[in-house]
Amino acid sequence: MIISAATVLIDQELQKEVWLEIEDGEIRSINTGTTPEYDFRYEGILIPGFVDIHCHGGGGKYFASLTDNEIAQVIKTHREGGTVAGLASLVTEPIPNLLEQIARLVPFAERGEIAGIHLEGPYLSHARCGAHDPNLLRTPTISEVQTLLDAGQGFIKMITIAPELDGALAVIEYLAKSGVVAAIGHSQSDAATAQAAIDRGASVVTHFNNAMPKVSDGPGTMSSAVISDPRIALELILDGEHVSTSVARDVFTTAQNRVVMVTDAMSAAGSVDGNYQIANLEVTVKDNVARLASNGALAGSTLTMARAFNHALNEIGISITEAVHAAATLPALILGRSDLGEIAVGKSGFLNHLAKNGEIKPIAIK
Repeated sequence: MIISAATVLIDQELQKEVWLEIEDGEIRSINTGTTPEYDFRYEGILIPGFVDIHCHGGGGKYFASLTDNEIAQVIKTHREGGTVAGLASLVTEPIPNLLEQIARLVPFAERGEIAGIHLEGPYLSHARCGAHDPNLLRTPTISEVQTLLDAGQGFIKMITIAPELDGALAVIEYLAKSGVVAAIGHSQSDAATAQAAIDRGASVVTHFNNAMPKVSDGPGTMSSAVISDPRIALELILDGEHVSTSVARDVFTTAQNRVVMVTDAMSAAGSVDGNYQIANLEVTVKDNVARLASNGALAGSTLTMARAFNHALNEIGISITEAVHAAATLPALILGRSDLGEIAVGKSGFLNHLAKNGEIKPIAIK
């Protein structure tokens, strides 16, 4: 299949009049000059498919669903929003429930329909639980975590842990040595504890500046430690609600090349306003903003990666190269996916088209 494009982002540069040969979903050649007869032509900019390492749901459904059709609906919704690979994130539940949810997701990971599983809980701080049931939170142990990993059959790729919990640092080190991304978040941690977690192998901060001390809280906090440490990447939810435009702009500047764009999407992503649930907690979505009905706390987002990407370009004002690094290149590196994250020979041919009107859609693949 031949794809012709007016502009393609290659090696962090926008190149004009490029044609790609794609076979079996892989880029076989990249060419400039006279385009042969092509199958599809795009007049905007071709960019890599997005990689979302933190996503709970979409299309009115959740990855924690009891049915395969509902899980497939989540995948479809985010694929239409430009996500070529993503982690299925699960919220805090009783361990037996998590084991059941993990088992249901494993076949989707085996088929490559998801890039793996992310456990956001139950090892979180009561003080910063956000949209997680505080009654279900617990302290981590290596044996219990191994039970979850065993259920995932190698497909649990990331676990979020509050590093100040008893036993957390040992578990973080165990995860890192086991090849699982240890993320820190939903935490009241001080700078020293966050630093200790990074020393033990923590490499991602779950939704930076949310459910944790904020940048504005000053020195000595978890935020002050992670924003200045080059060893750790920072997730940002770019919907204009979770992080203000000015703070997001500062984070992109201070933590250069360490920002990971995520949706943290709940089931209303790609759906409509109304009443929803996250596990057993009631959520109200109004004007595309999800909040707990009980206290008004933010409860995930209704983003797709396409919406987050456009917010980064048009509201935060970063370059397309910076945005692609945050939405595709860095998250692919975090997951160890050498086939994703950039447009190059041998990489995935599942690309996105950024049209002149700002619309982002996956390109057609025969």
